Amino acid sequence: MTPLSDLSAGFPRTPLGHWPTPLEPCHRLREELGGPLIWLKRDDCSGLALGGNKTRKLEFLLGEAREREATGVVTFGALQSNHARQTAAACARIGLPCDLVLTNAVDRATTHYRTSGNRMLDDVLGATVHEVADDEAAIMCAAELADADPDRYFIDPGGSNAVGALGYVAAAAELVGQLQAEGVEPAEVVVASSTGGTAAGLALGLHHGGCDASVRAVAVYADHDHTRGAIERLTIATSELLGVDPPPADGVVVVDRSLGEGYGIETAASHAVIGTLARTEGVLLDPVYTAKAFADLVDSLPGLDPAGDVVFVHTGGQPGLFAYVDSFAAGPAG
Repeated sequence: MTPLSDLSAGFPRTPLGHWPTPLEPCHRLREELGGPLIWLKRDDCSGLALGGNKTRKLEFLLGEAREREATGVVTFGALQSNHARQTAAACARIGLPCDLVLTNAVDRATTHYRTSGNRMLDDVLGATVHEVADDEAAIMCAAELADADPDRYFIDPGGSNAVGALGYVAAAAELVGQLQAEGVEPAEVVVASSTGGTAAGLALGLHHGGCDASVRAVAVYADHDHTRGAIERLTIATSELLGVDPPPADGVVVVDRSLGEGYGIETAASHAVIGTLARTEGVLLDPVYTAKAFADLVDSLPGLDPAGDVVFVHTGGQPGLFAYVDSFAAGPAG
């Protein structure tokens, strides 16, 4: 087995985050809900412009950009993209111009959604924002930006390619060390999944780190088949980049029962669980990603060993709460 600490060591990396992020037990939540002890891997505390999981990916992506002597960075996302906000912050940190191509991927036209949350922070962080109607318009905008300056570095949506997934191979090493220090052997590591890079990196890293926990990827962007395909492709690509064997296929379980009506559209369960975790642990989830993933975990608790442990990777996204403020107008969730 390849030593996990060596897997990503030879790749260019730009320091951006505060590592290690905390691993915290949810004792009060357990008192309320029962079931196994849930541990939060607090990647919402990664330290870059309100934090989030994309910081880990951006360390490797911008490491490559700097090695190529890129003149700027271009990336893509929805109007309230957490990835876009963290990319803008990372570019500000290292002094690279940043262009964000943002699509209207969510049918939500409130003033808060269009101007607050991540979208406001993109402007504060100094990014150049190109709002476009759909993916076709985003492709056209990207082509124009490439024509104007071919030395720009383009980052896939969510930072989800093999280089970006290295961030969560490294995160898995960090997590394994923390679990060993706590004497915890979780049955599952649960994470929200959209473009798939976080789940792919975790699965690969945990496997080569000797951790037997499966990764439960909770689909929040598209259905089971689309999400599983994205994770599998990225797992294979990242394994090839590292020169190691991919983890077994059953190391990742993809579920989409919390997806509801689609990406960015709340469900009653996701809305309620924001209040539950806030009231018991003082931790905030976001409406688009972590609340749906946590709702799936809460729904599964009766079927899990109450004497066991589960890790939930908190991928951040709390600025999105301000974009969805109208959803909370009737009072606190939960």
